[in-house]
Amino acid sequence: MPGKVVGKSLNLGYPGTVSRSADAIITARLVRDTDKEPISFGDAVVLNGDNSYSKFGEDGTADAFVGVAVREVKQSTDYFSEQVSYKPGQPCDVLERGSITVLCNAGTPTAGGAVYLRITANASIPTGVVGGFEAAADGANTIKLPGVKWKTGKLDTNKVAEITILSRNNP
Repeated sequence: MPGKVVGKSLNLGYPGTVSRSADAIITARLVRDTDKEPISFGDAVVLNGDNSYSKFGEDGTADAFVGVAVREVKQSTDYFSEQVSYKPGQPCDVLERGSITVLCNAGTPTAGGAVYLRITANASIPTGVVGGFEAAADGANTIKLPGVKWKTGKLDTNKVAEITILSRNNP
């Protein structure tokens, strides 16, 4: 009978899971209904001028960053479809201050280290995803998020790590 071995530590969870709730500020707004892409749990999110959210993309800036999409266990009558995102026009919960788990696509996080978001693809970093969190700067291809730090520096086997948003960037 095949078995699995428990490693030295447990996984950190799923992207978008609020990891420490004592200081969490979560705000709900609609995903802009004209957006083409849904906002996946754990994605970086921007606040639009019409009071809606969108997924952080190539035109994103540190000033536009508002927080991280919170993982929500959604109930479904269709058991074959995955509910892993907020679709355009749906309400979306975003953590604006507090700690949350995200995918770290490149680099190795350090406790209290800077958090970067990729704004341009770079062929030399194949794991780098536009709008994704990273632990290492990549010149003009990434931007540093002020007021956001890696919490513990731990990175599990699924590339999940914990960040802390120290202060709200947008209302």
